[in-house]
Amino acid sequence: MEVLKRLELLRNEMKKAHIDMYIIPTDDFHLSEYVGEYFKCREYVSGFTGSAGIMAVTEHRAGLWTDGRYFLQAEQQLAGTGIELFRMGMDDVPGMDEYVEQHLKKGMTLGFDGRCMAASVGCGYSELVERCGNTEDGHLIYQTDLVGEIWNGRPSISREKAFVLNMEYAGESYESKLAKVRNDMEEKGADLCFLTALDEIAWLLNIRGNDVKCNPVLLSYLIVSKEGTVLYCFEESITEIRDYLEGLGIDIRDYFSVYDEIREFGRKRRVLTDTNKVNYTLYMSLVKSNAEILDYNTPVYFLKAVKNKTEVENERQAHLKDAIAYIRFLYWFKTHLGKQYMDELTVAERLLQERKKMEHFIEESFDSIVAYGEHGAIVHYSASEDTKYEIHPSSFVLIDTGAHYLEGTTDITRTLVCGTLTERQKKHYTAVLKGNLNLGGTRFLYGVNGLNLDVLARQPLWEMGLDYNHGTGHGVGYLLNVHEGPNAFRWRISEGKKRVPKLEEGMITSNEPGVYLKDEYGIRLENMVVCRRSEDYDTNPFGHFMEFETLTLVPFEREAIVAEDLTGRERELLNDYHTRVYKTVSPYLNREEQEFLKRYTEPL
Repeated sequence: MEVLKRLELLRNEMKKAHIDMYIIPTDDFHLSEYVGEYFKCREYVSGFTGSAGIMAVTEHRAGLWTDGRYFLQAEQQLAGTGIELFRMGMDDVPGMDEYVEQHLKKGMTLGFDGRCMAASVGCGYSELVERCGNTEDGHLIYQTDLVGEIWNGRPSISREKAFVLNMEYAGESYESKLAKVRNDMEEKGADLCFLTALDEIAWLLNIRGNDVKCNPVLLSYLIVSKEGTVLYCFEESITEIRDYLEGLGIDIRDYFSVYDEIREFGRKRRVLTDTNKVNYTLYMSLVKSNAEILDYNTPVYFLKAVKNKTEVENERQAHLKDAIAYIRFLYWFKTHLGKQYMDELTVAERLLQERKKMEHFIEESFDSIVAYGEHGAIVHYSASEDTKYEIHPSSFVLIDTGAHYLEGTTDITRTLVCGTLTERQKKHYTAVLKGNLNLGGTRFLYGVNGLNLDVLARQPLWEMGLDYNHGTGHGVGYLLNVHEGPNAFRWRISEGKKRVPKLEEGMITSNEPGVYLKDEYGIRLENMVVCRRSEDYDTNPFGHFMEFETLTLVPFEREAIVAEDLTGRERELLNDYHTRVYKTVSPYLNREEQEFLKRYTEPL
């Protein structure tokens, strides 16, 4: 088995480097959620293809940690490899830190590639090594890429062309954004702001790239000072935008030179950077330069989460385009199901082809999830030629997809009825729908955050003794990462920098409750919502109120709904939504598609 051979080769390299335990994270040099092919070291060694996870390898053991989205997938992909699966967040399952501390004995050496490890995590491992009684520098080795030593045919690091996002899409100039960043730096007493997150750099410079699949970003680093701005990137990537960047007064330097130059830039200066986003190697360079590190979320992190008026209006147009494509796909799916061959891959491809017909389509915003029957219970299932199911006229198919347009980013999940459902299936679908409607239709006092509202989506499921092992919603970037902080809907409280902030006008967040029954089916219903001030109760003695506008314009499955389980308010919300879907989208459809949509959106 290929995984077993790779583990053996890795252990040989560990012996050569005198490393007793080697950690392999999922990250690239920028701690991105999704990474380019060059950086998929954990996937190469383990065979597990999920987007989240971390490995620890010793002479005789190997373990992999991942979250609830991937439990079933990891269980299947790790079978027969000898790699132990640790289900993060579950009772009696040791965390990665706990495991390392248990198995790293005095005199042992811990190793990892510090370029792919967050500084906050790397510092934790450094402290852990000391607690184990290993106080010498040699017991923590972070400047070695052992997987690179065994990876024959490793893909090249990406150097794709970047492009400028014009003002008609960005809605705010680089100069305006830069002034806000420098104002925040002044308030915090910073000499430099060191940006390493790819989406933050792209947003600030009003550029987009193509270096990470489904994430239109450019591999780069950015240093902002009071005097100027320095961009580190590959020359090949900016040949078409160099004049634009130089016109902004940006100093352009080679991508890898940042590792040497950050020492000089940071020497005895106050550097604002986020230790959750800067990698450990760069962080240690700053430490060794005697820089004073101001560990905050960067100003860009919060600024880009609040979409400006141009971005919000463009997002409405992006979601209209997406709805036209999706409803055309839906018409094809419902009229051809059971009459021609369909499988999870062909269905995903059909929807992609409909999106490609839309003006200004760029690419998918993540790899499509089309999960039929029991595959739907795998929260982030990924179909392949080996795993794909043929779709028959029975049960559900869960379809979670999205797209990038120049007008913005979409993310939608619909669980489609493929045939006659059981009463239990309908009850579950209705409960998920109730949660989606209740959250999307709520009104709340300004100052509330996503922690306060998460219960609205879960309550119908909790009443049935059910739940889902993921957040209810994530922030969405503007032609950037489909998963973007800091706004979110979730009930678990995070401390420090990761706290969920209050919901501001212009924040776009997903609304996606679900239920997953192993070996049976999964149901998830996801809309994008934008936060706005409520006109009905704009200002009163209690303050001003907020509400959500649902951007997604695709109907739900009427035949899966138990009407009597809906309250009067929920039924009103559903019917109003379907009326808006038909009114908004139908003018762009042909007669057959219009008639189809009219039946689909009839009042319940």
